[in-house]
Amino acid sequence: MKTEKNILIAFILNLFFSIFEFVGGLITNSVAIISDSIHDMGDAMSIGLSFFLEKKSKHKPDDKYTYGYLRYSVLGGLITTTILLVGSLLVIYNSIKRIINPVDIHYNKMILIALFGLVVNFIAAYVTKEGKSINQKAVNLHMLEDVLGWIIVLVGALIMSFTDIKIIDPIVSIAVAIFILINALKNFKSILDLFLEKIPNNISVEKIKKQILTIDEVIDVHHIHIWSIDGINNYATLHVVTNNSNIKTKIRELLKNEINHITIEIESKDEVCSEIECDIKHNHHHHH
Repeated sequence: MKTEKNILIAFILNLFFSIFEFVGGLITNSVAIISDSIHDMGDAMSIGLSFFLEKKSKHKPDDKYTYGYLRYSVLGGLITTTILLVGSLLVIYNSIKRIINPVDIHYNKMILIALFGLVVNFIAAYVTKEGKSINQKAVNLHMLEDVLGWIIVLVGALIMSFTDIKIIDPIVSIAVAIFILINALKNFKSILDLFLEKIPNNISVEKIKKQILTIDEVIDVHHIHIWSIDGINNYATLHVVTNNSNIKTKIRELLKNEINHITIEIESKDEVCSEIECDIKHNHHHHH
């Protein structure tokens, strides 16, 4: 419950702050501040979404969602990531225009806003730092990114106030945007992997096969499918050829660290697995 409250506080802070920031960017004419406000708005959206979806993803499985609602939190990540991708591309586009045609920037106001931004985000990062769930770790990471972003904006503003080089502002904002873009793309890929049912990163079918074959009564194991619902909970189904039907408990014990939901199909030695995929898997066992 505490975690949800933290997420809500972070959401409200970030939302108001990104609006304040957008206005500040317009007043100071600084694209770096505007780009930061897009970043913050993206964060606020993601925090808001993760708050509702985190609540929803806690629902127990039912007849409609037999795997439970865990994917809802992944969906939240997808939406946020898309917002951040689009936002950072827009910022890069506008910054390039600014580099070609520099504009006047009010750096003194910029320095004030950046200092204020640093303080607010530092508080938000401190409030959200004790999260356990993947969603919350993401929220805290966003906060730390914001603190970094503000430090960069502040440094840029200070340099401009001494040197009067106007293109420092769009250059700073491109740097921030590229940083956001790279992180968003990484997120996007891991979310895509989940939706495409790719095997979780730290797990290999070969390794699991070997592990299961170390159990004495196991004659063969095939048709292994492994996927993850939300990046934390891993599921597997597999066929085991054995003459001992109590083998299931052993297999579950063996894999319980990596996979928390296993469905095991038991076949006896003389039973032929009719599924085509098994035939494919077994091609290299055929003796001519």
